Amino acid sequence: MDRLYYTTGDVADILGENVSLVRFWSNSFPTLIRPVRNAKGNRLFTAADLDTFRQIHFLVRDCGLSLEGAARQIREDRRPVESRVKALEILKGIRRQLDEVRRDLGQHI
Repeated sequence: MDRLYYTTGDVADILGENVSLVRFWSNSFPTLIRPVRNAKGNRLFTAADLDTFRQIHFLVRDCGLSLEGAARQIREDRRPVESRVKALEILKGIRRQLDEVRRDLGQHI
């Protein structure tokens, strides 16, 4: 079940990046990512924001686009990016499961 809000640290952990990069991307994409602030002033991101972070991560880290190129791609047509990101998440999950099976089999041999 999705949470209502994710902290900057949560987003960083999910993406496998550092908190400063999440803050930088948040500031770099103000029309795509709109965090709310809690009473302490900390950024809180929605599930939609998290999806956008995943898309940015994919476009910048995996495809090698610049921040401007990633923003343009998301603004023009985000559907292909969403489907690629979802496919990657599924494949990563399968890989984790296979790694667990391999570890379990190694323990029984």
